[in-house]
Amino acid sequence: MTTIVTQRTSTPHWPVPQERRTVTVLFADIVGSSALVERLDPEDVRALQQAYFDTVAGVLHRWHGVVEKYVGDAVMALFGARHSDGFDAYRAVRAGLEIQAALDRRPMVGDITLRVRVGVATGEVVVDLGSAVDGGHGVASGAVITAAARLQEYAPPGAVALCAATARATAGLIAQRQLAPVTGRVPPAPVWHAVGPVRPSADPHDGPLIGRRRELATVRDQLSRAVREHSPRWVSLVGPTGSGRSRLLHELTTSLTTVDGVAVRWCVAACQPYPDQVLAPVADLLREFAGIRHGAGPAVVRDRLTATLTPLLPPARVAAAVPALERLLATPDGSAVSLAGAAACRDALLRLAAQRPLIVAVDDLDRAAPAVSRFLHALFTAASARGLPLAVVTLHQPHWADTRPGTARRVAVRPLATVQSGRLLRLLLTRAGQPVALVDRLLPMVGGRPGHAAAYVRSIVDGADPAALPLPDDVHRAVGAELDRLDGERRAVLMAAATLGGVAAGAMLDRALGWTPGRSGPVLRGLVAAGLLVPRRA
Repeated sequence: MTTIVTQRTSTPHWPVPQERRTVTVLFADIVGSSALVERLDPEDVRALQQAYFDTVAGVLHRWHGVVEKYVGDAVMALFGARHSDGFDAYRAVRAGLEIQAALDRRPMVGDITLRVRVGVATGEVVVDLGSAVDGGHGVASGAVITAAARLQEYAPPGAVALCAATARATAGLIAQRQLAPVTGRVPPAPVWHAVGPVRPSADPHDGPLIGRRRELATVRDQLSRAVREHSPRWVSLVGPTGSGRSRLLHELTTSLTTVDGVAVRWCVAACQPYPDQVLAPVADLLREFAGIRHGAGPAVVRDRLTATLTPLLPPARVAAAVPALERLLATPDGSAVSLAGAAACRDALLRLAAQRPLIVAVDDLDRAAPAVSRFLHALFTAASARGLPLAVVTLHQPHWADTRPGTARRVAVRPLATVQSGRLLRLLLTRAGQPVALVDRLLPMVGGRPGHAAAYVRSIVDGADPAALPLPDDVHRAVGAELDRLDGERRAVLMAAATLGGVAAGAMLDRALGWTPGRSGPVLRGLVAAGLLVPRRA
């Protein structure tokens, strides 16, 4: 068996001292600092700079950025320089917005206020991995650093300016407004202004579902048994980004609406990356349970909660629960008040399950705060003690430390077989009006992941050259994050295979790495199972 490494190049030496990576660079500088320094005493200047640097560095560290250097009053930081989580650009933009909020017209020393400009750019650099720590001057080299500095100069005071790549990477997560292009470039570089974080719109999940009969049958059996036997079940759908976990959940919610003629109620929530409010998924479960839209006014919220709880609780309990639930919806921040609201929500869900079978599903649980897992565990434990027809379905990535109960069923959402991937690609290409002849070219690229297949087809529709087939941005982010989670042996095998032209047998890899014969075999099989390598048989 040989293996194909898709679009990843590096060196056979391990560990590597330098690496070519896609990072996001943040550049922040004080507006009018020269005039400010001229009119202040040097000691005041020093105190002001220290307060400014401490504030900015504190924000950058909260968003897991690395301060590369200070240049005068400017601060340069890197996101994703050493490890990527797939949300490097998002973290950088959130850090930029938080820096502005922390400094905006607030006195830093005495009555002195500061305004800053922030530029955020995403692109490839060469990173010195050994220096990728705070103060590691010269950590990264690449044109994106200059681009971030220029964006900072172009940004209005108090604003965060984004390059096109950063805007694409944060689309749907950050509200954006396009500004006039930066001149002096050929062609002029487009610029976006980051307005603030937004709630992502729901994925329509309108793509075809291919090759998931086994997974569907397993989950349906578990959920049906929970309803029939009044014995709660917990099912975890586990798979990497692009594996189709969410599409599988959507299929379940639309197809499993009754069990033995008994209607089943679903309550579904999705966890967002780096949530501001730790109990936001619990609040979303409550919104779906009560039929409350985001942005609904206080009167509508109160009426919907009262109408939902009245059939479930005595009047006195309704009167006590509604204010607690209102506070949870308004501020799901993990405070004692919001935790009381979560307890009231849990009680209401249990009351509903006593009257009608209930399935509670939470997508991307690996992104959530521990408080969400604790909520689900308490719900499941109470339902088990009462013998209620309730099931919990959670979705998360394989690397996450799963906290499901010991009785839970783990269902792995593995890469599609080659035949299934080919069928999916033909359907997607036909729908998009693209030639199905591209299937053979795309098959080794998608690695059996439906999400990656859809991303490649979208990139072709958007104008990507089918002959070159560059890695789509979202696939690049997802795969990059997975590579950064690999241990030394698996990463070494991938890197060695890439230097051997992308196609390599185990014996070749053993020789390239200086390993004993056969050592790379189990590593290769693990990488194939993870969807990072594609098997090719002679």
